[in-house]
Amino acid sequence: MVQQSKLLRMDNIGIVVESLDKAILFFTELGLKLEGRSIIEGEWAGRITGVHGQSVEVAMMVTPDGHSRLELSKFLTPSVISDHRTEPVNSLGYLRAMFTVDDIDELLSRLFKHGAQLVGELVQYENAYRLCYIRGVEGLLIGLAQPVHQ
Repeated sequence: MVQQSKLLRMDNIGIVVESLDKAILFFTELGLKLEGRSIIEGEWAGRITGVHGQSVEVAMMVTPDGHSRLELSKFLTPSVISDHRTEPVNSLGYLRAMFTVDDIDELLSRLFKHGAQLVGELVQYENAYRLCYIRGVEGLLIGLAQPVHQ
């Protein structure tokens, strides 16, 4: 009997941005740490993504627990062909990242200084979480969740 392969882990979520520097500052304020930054290019990279002739500057951000990563990418070539950052949250294929935090009010006050805006309201879901969505740097949709401790 052939053993079926299995998923080992989720490695990262990737987000394309206009300004890598601004995105790094924002996600650092959120609590992620810059793990590395480099340029990815070459024929092999285009064979993976289907975007031939690409040159992409990438910054890998890691969560404080070291288990999750966010890959921020700025395309140097070719130019970005579409922008759906301002689409509503019920758009097909829309990406948002959710982060668990320990003090959502304090974090929001810091992120507001970096231009973040609430999408709706900060709400409490049952006796489990305080939750909100924000538009962060470049309009990226970010979810924040603070566990409610009894």
